[in-house]
Amino acid sequence: MSVLLQLTDAVKSYGDQMLLDEASVTLYENVKVGFVGRNGAGKSTLLRVLLGDEELDSGRVSRSPNLRVGYLRQHDPFQADESAMDFLMRDSGQPDWKCGEVAAEFELKGEYLNGPVKRLSGGWQTRVKLAALLLHDPNLLMLDEPTNFLDLRTQILLEHFLRHFPAACLVVSHDREFLTSTCTHTLELNRGRLTMFPGVIGSYLEHLESEKLRAERTNAAVEAKQKQLQRFIDKNRAKPTGASQARSKQKQLDRLSLEEIEADLPTVHIRPPQIEPRQGPCVRCQELAIGYGGTPVVTGIDLEIEHQQRAAIVGDNGQGKTTLLRTLVDSLKPAAGRIKWGYGCEIGVYAQHVYTNLPQDKTVLEYLEYKAKPGTTTQECLAVAGSLLFRDGHTKKPVRVLSGGERARLCMAGLLLGTYNILVLDEPGNHLDVETVESLADALLTYKGTVLFTSHDRHFVRRVATNIIEVRDGRVRNYSGSYDDYLYYVNKEIEDGERERASGRMSAPPAGKLNAGKGDKGSSGKDQHQQRKTLRNLEKTISRLDEEKKSLTAEMMQTSDPKKAMDLHARIASVSSELEEAEQRWCELQQELGEW
Repeated sequence: MSVLLQLTDAVKSYGDQMLLDEASVTLYENVKVGFVGRNGAGKSTLLRVLLGDEELDSGRVSRSPNLRVGYLRQHDPFQADESAMDFLMRDSGQPDWKCGEVAAEFELKGEYLNGPVKRLSGGWQTRVKLAALLLHDPNLLMLDEPTNFLDLRTQILLEHFLRHFPAACLVVSHDREFLTSTCTHTLELNRGRLTMFPGVIGSYLEHLESEKLRAERTNAAVEAKQKQLQRFIDKNRAKPTGASQARSKQKQLDRLSLEEIEADLPTVHIRPPQIEPRQGPCVRCQELAIGYGGTPVVTGIDLEIEHQQRAAIVGDNGQGKTTLLRTLVDSLKPAAGRIKWGYGCEIGVYAQHVYTNLPQDKTVLEYLEYKAKPGTTTQECLAVAGSLLFRDGHTKKPVRVLSGGERARLCMAGLLLGTYNILVLDEPGNHLDVETVESLADALLTYKGTVLFTSHDRHFVRRVATNIIEVRDGRVRNYSGSYDDYLYYVNKEIEDGERERASGRMSAPPAGKLNAGKGDKGSSGKDQHQQRKTLRNLEKTISRLDEEKKSLTAEMMQTSDPKKAMDLHARIASVSSELEEAEQRWCELQQELGEW
């Protein structure tokens, strides 16, 4: 295998933080590498160094003359009013037939390919960007957290693409399932050093654990031998007959040394609320309809969840998973129907609208004392704070200076100190690193209460969920199989190319309706003219709403004012609802005109 890229004795620091400490690594052609490390370890910095966007303090980056790097762009590269096909042709310089051939690998067809690219969701725009990468024929793909904000279906489609991609990849991700499915090698950045392992992430973690155990056993044997030799030396060094042997044993002792074992980095230890287990129904929904602004997105919900179940709510982005959770906890009012919680239910909520709205002037410790059940001591609050890495001076920090990840951990700590027998968790993996999410999964497995949660992290869902609730095409149902069955079902849809039929929006109209649209005299020419005018107006509305949604989202990501963030969140939800309604009407008109 030829070398594509080599990093030698690299040193890079920011202030007192050493990100790369004489680190070296070699990337070969056709090898797919999963790149892991703790948050803040320097993974994204290393990618920028390899791309040539950032300089090393010292060291060398050597690139093959044949290297062609494809980097998944996080910014929006699209021009106003251009279609995905227009963008692919402009970006690659390839003819339309070639662009269409590559786009088909990502299920980009019909209006997803020929309609305005800016009105596509983030997941579909990611597909367009991946198709653009492939058209440049790279022999090394670099992807930085490619699964962020992708729903399950798009994640699986990306996996299929990477598995069959006939060149090298370097993939930064915290998603263990994704890395196992796509990468054959594992690269870790830890304390400034790079370690390459010829195996998947699970095998690498097992290797680290076995190496640590081996080193501990070796050190125990060495220490026992050292004590034995020292006892002999102490006993015989003063004796005329034993002095010579004592000197020999001293030489043996001097040659013995212990293996250095790195101290573990601080880790989160989560303990769930200690409650009495309950039996029977936890919550019932009857003829429930949910949505925003009086417009239902899901209707006819008849659902019952039992105490001590851990229910995972699954489905594509935009189907209504978060809307369902927010309606269940009375953060949104039902559009119709009723929700009945069982007697004595205490509900704790972990969601973005909660941890972005924490009291700004309280310190970490003051907030935890406020959330703790009566009778909880300050020492117990400090112990919980320490288990989530708020230690020493960090407990005196005011909430207003905490990062997004710290606020998320603080909200989690507040839940742990309560007496909640119901936990509602909306994407708990967001803002939490992989070690914290793993600790949360361990805690939920021992929790005696009920858990309702959404997550796109398959490893987390597989570990935690006892039952699956699917939100899809305006309906909610208890999925009869396991989570692995659900994954198989989604995989099969993708492999069979049935995304159009499954989504409902891309499905072709029935033959009779299609023929009627094209040949029937039922619609007059005047009617069709009016429909086309409405269609053009809808396209302008969709484009305007999409731009407004992106602008509001960018503003919310920048603001540090929690009240403003909540206002922006509500406006985004309202715009999303309008956008979805406009897209649905646009699809219906396309079908009526026979132009789908």
